[in-house]
Amino acid sequence: MTQRTSPNQVLRLLFWESTIKCNLKCSHCRRIESDEAAFTDISTEQAGRLIYDLAELGRGQHTMPVLVFSGGEPLCRADLFELVDLARNVGLVPALATNGTMVDSACADLIAQSGIARVSVSIDGATAEVHDRLRQLPGAFQRAIDGIKNLHEKKIPFQINITLTKHNAHQLNDVYNIAKSLGAVAVHVFMLVPVGCGQVLAETDMLSPEEYEQKMVEICRLDSLGELQLKVTCGPHYERVIRQNGLYRQRASSGDRGGHVPGRHVHNGPSKGCLAGLGVLFVGHNGDVFPCGYLPVKCGNILEEKLSTIWFENKDLAIMRDSGKLEGKCGVCGYREVCGGCRGRAYSVAGNYMAQEPFCAYIPPEAAH
Repeated sequence: MTQRTSPNQVLRLLFWESTIKCNLKCSHCRRIESDEAAFTDISTEQAGRLIYDLAELGRGQHTMPVLVFSGGEPLCRADLFELVDLARNVGLVPALATNGTMVDSACADLIAQSGIARVSVSIDGATAEVHDRLRQLPGAFQRAIDGIKNLHEKKIPFQINITLTKHNAHQLNDVYNIAKSLGAVAVHVFMLVPVGCGQVLAETDMLSPEEYEQKMVEICRLDSLGELQLKVTCGPHYERVIRQNGLYRQRASSGDRGGHVPGRHVHNGPSKGCLAGLGVLFVGHNGDVFPCGYLPVKCGNILEEKLSTIWFENKDLAIMRDSGKLEGKCGVCGYREVCGGCRGRAYSVAGNYMAQEPFCAYIPPEAAH
């Protein structure tokens, strides 16, 4: 029997790798499999059971989860909009994560009709040269921009995602300005986690802890402008930085602008940086469940047990929810309740998901003695 939820067990976001198929081969992608592995994508019927299970879990919470249809490239999945309709009909909040290159006018029409709450499009550079190098496809930048314009024309809320590396970090402000000019409602900045293909990229393009810190402060300044919703993903130490720079107090008094879909706030009250297993789950294309898409610790499979059973009873998830089990400087840091360090990066470097965040430059006073 599934236990009742507690405040730190509210599932807010479920990212579903709806297919392993993709029309791009991005150098920083988490996926390792090729398109040939698509035969292991869960079926329409199996995906339907996942959606029903997620809705059942959500009805036991004070808020329904957001179901992010991700990939691969979700638009490569033939039954995508059928499953989006199902998700919406059972009360879930559907969102779409795409590279944007397949969003022509007809596709934008389908997205608009489907009731998808928000679309995220990845733009990993302010120029075609930078973006296309990471996406490993000439013309990918312009096709993504065209896709964004099609979304905007249909009045579909969209955000721009950028994964920061040494290759594109200098263009952060430019990408922010592009997002504003195109009519984005948000910019989500992803800090690279060395998993999948990103393991190779990490050897040459991973920002140093000091560079991460510098970028966090830069993001904080952009955030303080109040022009766009701005969120840092896989950079939990941003929660420390906004407090050190006074932005958190500003948000608390005015109401936060951040969130994954309209009306959902991130900072109205105490927040947490790393949400792996705390407010987030990732379901792979074959049904395997992970704390997030960047932490390859298998917690179960939705074809073998119910999602709620995994969410409430998995031992690894229980450990991740206990900040008292954090190790190294994370374990003594005064910001551990709001940051927690990236568990994915800790695992990639130390083989231990509760080890200290390896790409954080901050030295807690408690750790200096």
